[in-house]
Amino acid sequence: MKMGKKKYPVFIGLLFFYIVIFYWIYQIKRDQIPWLDEWSRQYVDSFPGTTFYDFFWTITHLGSKSFLLPFTIFVGVILWVLCKDWLIALFFSGGTLLSHLLNKGLKLMIERERPGILEGVNAEGFSFPSGHAMTGMVCYGLLMYFLIRKVSNKKVSLLLQVLFALLILSIGTSRYVIDVHYATDIVSGFTIGFTLLLILLYTFEKISEKRTKTINQS
Repeated sequence: MKMGKKKYPVFIGLLFFYIVIFYWIYQIKRDQIPWLDEWSRQYVDSFPGTTFYDFFWTITHLGSKSFLLPFTIFVGVILWVLCKDWLIALFFSGGTLLSHLLNKGLKLMIERERPGILEGVNAEGFSFPSGHAMTGMVCYGLLMYFLIRKVSNKKVSLLLQVLFALLILSIGTSRYVIDVHYATDIVSGFTIGFTLLLILLYTFEKISEKRTKTINQS
């Protein structure tokens, strides 16, 4: 899973999303509701009381701070032992923490009110961008990457990628379903989280390459 090869479509896609996100922020700051939020709000009231809602209510906790804090510490230690490399544990736990802090900073800058407050699912404070979508993308994206590095079977690798992608998507989507975030919050959280994930993976690979060269030269 190498970074830096044939990434132009990804960068062009990210550029498009950031143009849209900046326009959303402009609208939010002017107390306007983005079209995506206006359109998607009509469906929210139909979710409570359904199995669909119950599923997302359960899965949303996998992106909460109360779960991710002990999870990143525990998994960080497991990755250190499994991979025998402290740098992997540092990037996993530190990257997740960095995503959380960046999300908090962005929320304070934009100051968008939530559509609903639910303390039981860590839905307090400002809304834009979604912390669950953003931090979930970084945390589980890093975990997927480091696990795949240990897997030689292509089918198993593909299965892991699909499962983690579904998990990340479900965690972010859950915030819309249980009505604690707008759709634009979630799309923006995914986009910013994915960007940070790419930066972290690129940095990790560059450091790993330098470490390998240093070892080979010594």
